[in-house]
Amino acid sequence: MSNEVVGDGRRRATALQFLDLVRDFVLMSGRPIAGAGDVMQKDCTDLIRRIALLIHLAEEIMNFRRGGDNLAELNESGSSSSCSLDCLSEVVGAIQAAKRLLYAALTFSGNDDASAASTDGATKKLVYQFQYVTNRLQNALANLPYDHFCISDEVQEQVDLVRAQLRRAEKKYESMSELANKKLHSQGSVKWKVNNDVTSMSSVDYEVPESQHRPQNRDYQVGFDPEEPKASDLCMDECSSVVQSDMEDVQATKSQEEVEKSDEIMIPENFLCPISFELMVDPVIISTGQTYERSNIQRWIDKGNKTCPKTQEQLQALILTPNFLMKQLISEWCQEHNVKLEEGLTTRKIKKYRSFEDGSRKRVPVKTLVRHLSFGSAHEKKAAVTEIRKLTKSSSEHRVEIAEAGAIPQLVNLLTSEDVLTQENAISCILNLSLHEQNKRLVMLSGAVSYISQVLKFGSLEARECAAATLYSLSLADENKAVIGASGVIPGLLEILEIGSARGKKDAARALLNLCMYQGNKSRAVKAGIVRPLLKLLSDSDASMVDEALYIMSVLCVHPEAKAAMANANSLLVLTEVLKTGASRSKENAAAVMFVLCKGDLEKLSWLTKLGATIPLMILAENGTGRARRKATSLLEELRRS
Repeated sequence: MSNEVVGDGRRRATALQFLDLVRDFVLMSGRPIAGAGDVMQKDCTDLIRRIALLIHLAEEIMNFRRGGDNLAELNESGSSSSCSLDCLSEVVGAIQAAKRLLYAALTFSGNDDASAASTDGATKKLVYQFQYVTNRLQNALANLPYDHFCISDEVQEQVDLVRAQLRRAEKKYESMSELANKKLHSQGSVKWKVNNDVTSMSSVDYEVPESQHRPQNRDYQVGFDPEEPKASDLCMDECSSVVQSDMEDVQATKSQEEVEKSDEIMIPENFLCPISFELMVDPVIISTGQTYERSNIQRWIDKGNKTCPKTQEQLQALILTPNFLMKQLISEWCQEHNVKLEEGLTTRKIKKYRSFEDGSRKRVPVKTLVRHLSFGSAHEKKAAVTEIRKLTKSSSEHRVEIAEAGAIPQLVNLLTSEDVLTQENAISCILNLSLHEQNKRLVMLSGAVSYISQVLKFGSLEARECAAATLYSLSLADENKAVIGASGVIPGLLEILEIGSARGKKDAARALLNLCMYQGNKSRAVKAGIVRPLLKLLSDSDASMVDEALYIMSVLCVHPEAKAAMANANSLLVLTEVLKTGASRSKENAAAVMFVLCKGDLEKLSWLTKLGATIPLMILAENGTGRARRKATSLLEELRRS
């Protein structure tokens, strides 16, 4: 075997390892993180979200290595190939370090009987480790040869955004380290140790315990075990399409922010109470690990609520514990920025919202932008919706402000605009606004779904894909699934699933998955012909959508109509091929779907034997994950009894 073939095999293996690692972070994203301290909890969530955003980079690298159209790249000099492999390996190593850090942070908690100094010391070490991992990942991404892997400009811009976030996080950790040093020095010399040291752990790749990312969906009744990942858990906190479709020149944005920096002060997001979006004066921790302003969470509890407002988790206790570290951080931040700490201080009182300049070079506030949407000329409406799109993609604070100003109904009206760009910007604005939980209800109340359905049918491809992403975002709320499904959007989503871009297909698949969680939508999906495009994705040479298709099939296959449709479409043939040649996760999901389809059906079990599924199942039963072994063993038992 030549060195070139061996080297190519190593590149493929490293690319697959990169993809599998990022997929693990995608699975973890969007779920409440339990177990970390209140300060490190947000750091864990942010780190998971940033790495999950690299999914498109990992997919393009994997697809490049699978393709046969890049022979010139594959035949390049050995030194160049070796350098590219080393750079990719460094990215993989950085993500593995991040995974080990998450394990350390999630298993760390300050013991009640431990001294405050030792707890502060352990927290300080975790801060150092977050700083180390952040720096390592940022540098690894900076050194990656994007041209070598033929990475698209769109994905490179997305990586630039992630790197910018990592740089900001690194600066934050530097400040936290300095603060921790001061606190430790004031308490005297302390010896401490954290067992899960990121930089000294062995090369074993820790898997975050399944209990940390267990799905909570009530409608998930596929015969899968409770710990099995549901497809909606692949969803990120924010739709990946916003990051991609709204990505503009990073350097231009940075320049704009530098100009505006002189006349605005932005309160750090973790200093704001999640209930009131105001700077916290008396921060307290509740049993879920979330931090709130004492008066706000006390009012919430006094009204009889027994859940966490942010995570919706059941409160195990109603005790409010003062968060002294957060209070100290807020106090020092206020002193540094000459801000008087008082109740009711919101971002609006110290930060000027960005606004666009009209023809007369005057600054236009948000309320004026919304007024232009309602009563302005065609030119003013076009300029206003363009500016609102920029604002809504920049921060959750802008999303709240713009929604409160009454922009949503006006944006919905613009979905019928004959101007293609205006319609695209309007649907993008609604998508961005829907990312804030409170705004989802406002979008639904505005009657937007019927308008979004029309965009999905008759808009440009970009507008249609953005509409699919909007439906995905709205369908995350269980109460919206029935209304959205009844509006006739499923055929349009299926069309995007077939003809859309890679990003559009993923958003459409995730929207379909969410909708099919509702029992009434399963029949609608089957009647719309969902089985055929799903099987097409399974047999496509581009395997990037296999898992999404299998997740949707796993939700549908318990429905009698869907089960019959899959049988008529010879789905077992395609599933068996996945079982033979697919990735490990795909084999696992294929076996689970096959078990539901074939259980107790002698005819289908006979077909499985004829199709040659027995040997792949035996291999999976021996070498697969715990869940894969259970499903393969159960299916083999069915085959033996038939």
